[in-house]
Amino acid sequence: MAEVDYKTISVLIVVAFSLTMIHYFSNIGWVLHTLSEWGMEKCSVWFFRLMYEGANARFHQLVYWVSIVIFFELVPPVVLICCFFKTPLGFYGTTTKNAMADYKVYLLMLLIMLPLVAYFSTTNSFLERYPFYQIRKGQSLFPNFFCWEVLYFLQFFSLEFFFRGFMLHGTKGQFGYYSVFVMTIPYCMIHFTKPFPEALAAIIAGVVLGTCSLKSNSIWLGVMIHCSVAFTMDFFALYHQGVLF
Repeated sequence: MAEVDYKTISVLIVVAFSLTMIHYFSNIGWVLHTLSEWGMEKCSVWFFRLMYEGANARFHQLVYWVSIVIFFELVPPVVLICCFFKTPLGFYGTTTKNAMADYKVYLLMLLIMLPLVAYFSTTNSFLERYPFYQIRKGQSLFPNFFCWEVLYFLQFFSLEFFFRGFMLHGTKGQFGYYSVFVMTIPYCMIHFTKPFPEALAAIIAGVVLGTCSLKSNSIWLGVMIHCSVAFTMDFFALYHQGVLF
């Protein structure tokens, strides 16, 4: 019988735990229902008012969602790495060394994505979804929209660290290159609520960015690609909505 790899088991359990917590605690309706079931009516009323009442309700919803995602994608993995594995975070993709070793992949993906974003940004389905924080014509982008964009980009760092850092490099000792495909499965699944083409594209992105991270031991290429595409999507959406000019 093969020796039990407790490190790989720990990583996969934390991944499952974090994804479960994100799924439930980012669901505002579930949180409200749970608070009521636990007899915390005052907290439930306060949370409901914060999320659904007032001019900044949508902003509060997005900040809450992204905070839950960032917390569970960063804190449990970092605690496991630093307190139990006692390993530098650099071994899990946070190092900037060799970060742009595959810069040609970055440029190629941008060349593929930008025309697609430009095309789909003219469709109603795109404009109804992006940007996540909708701005009315004549409304100031500052401070709420800029604060949201900072949190949005930070979420891309936590996403890349969680999948292409923690999960990938935490299981490569056991699975080798197959760790890329193990990681791609849950990465694809978190896109099931997105449009069908985006969910399919997540499979390709998972394999490509996972391979790059495995080679360079750095997640920063993936962070840059996500931020670049997200910024472009929001820019085109605001432009076609007549908010920018």
